[in-house]
Amino acid sequence: MRRLTRTVAAVALASALALTSGCSSGSDKSDDAKGAKGAALEKVTYLTSFGNFGRDSYAWVAKEKGFFKDAGFDVEIKPGQGTGSVIQTVVGGQADFGPIDLTGGLLQLGNGQAKDFVAVAAIQQRTMAAIVSVEGKNIATPKDLEGKRLADTPTSVVRNLFPTYARLAGVDASKVTWVNGEPQTLMGTLASGAVDGIGQFVVGQPTVEAVTKKKPVLLPYSNVMQDLYGNVLITSTKIAKEKPEMVKRFTAALLKGLEYALANPQEAADILKKQVPATVSTAAAQELQLMAGYVRSSNSGTALGTLDSGRVAKSIALLQGAGALKQNLTPDQIIDFNLAPKA
Repeated sequence: MRRLTRTVAAVALASALALTSGCSSGSDKSDDAKGAKGAALEKVTYLTSFGNFGRDSYAWVAKEKGFFKDAGFDVEIKPGQGTGSVIQTVVGGQADFGPIDLTGGLLQLGNGQAKDFVAVAAIQQRTMAAIVSVEGKNIATPKDLEGKRLADTPTSVVRNLFPTYARLAGVDASKVTWVNGEPQTLMGTLASGAVDGIGQFVVGQPTVEAVTKKKPVLLPYSNVMQDLYGNVLITSTKIAKEKPEMVKRFTAALLKGLEYALANPQEAADILKKQVPATVSTAAAQELQLMAGYVRSSNSGTALGTLDSGRVAKSIALLQGAGALKQNLTPDQIIDFNLAPKA
């Protein structure tokens, strides 16, 4: 027991460091204050989707490789706390850009919980939301979640989308207990045995295994909700309206970092570890390798970041059919297709 306690404590400390130490790279020099054309760099604050894990390393790659600087930006990268929190921070003006799960954004917008934000690019063409457990918890199917304890942040898309997932998967959501957690402690909580599962993205499997020392068991939401997008890049409607060209430049630089990270997962993981020392680089690289299959689809072709109005409409219809939206929505209420990359 003492050994387990020490292990969980070490994991929690390392994860906390991963979350907090990634607020700025500290690598900028005073002579880096100008872009490729000699103009002063525009300061931008960017939030990751959820802590500092391999799946978000592409932003650090864009910074390290000079993609942001070449586009005219001096970017500060801060760890996000999930969809709801990222929306609040961007809309509140404390950050300029950040990725959220599009379905989570639809739930927030369609239920009057958030407004004044807009998506400008897709990061993943399919949702990566999932419930993650480990062997020994007697969880193999969605129905097995009944009577179990799950942990996640209150604003996480996995948690907020769960009632819809449960309804479609034949699970009685009232028989599932949720407890609050934080990005930096969720995996340690699962390792400790305090809960039976956690909200996670499917690409978190290698990190979960590294932390818990057990084989993960995944219940991907995409198994029952196949038309849903994954993360999308958002900004405030104010920035989108007032600075459309700036949004396009930032998006292009970020997607360049995404493309490079997917092509060079180990290098991207090493860049993340350089900025966030608690990173387990092997697990971070594996996350990127798993994510590659979600970034492109048959609809998007070879282009990154594209968003299809028809698919978004299907997502809205699915949520409306499940009774998850109080208000009617159209795709252009949450996506600025004039700013999004074209297929």
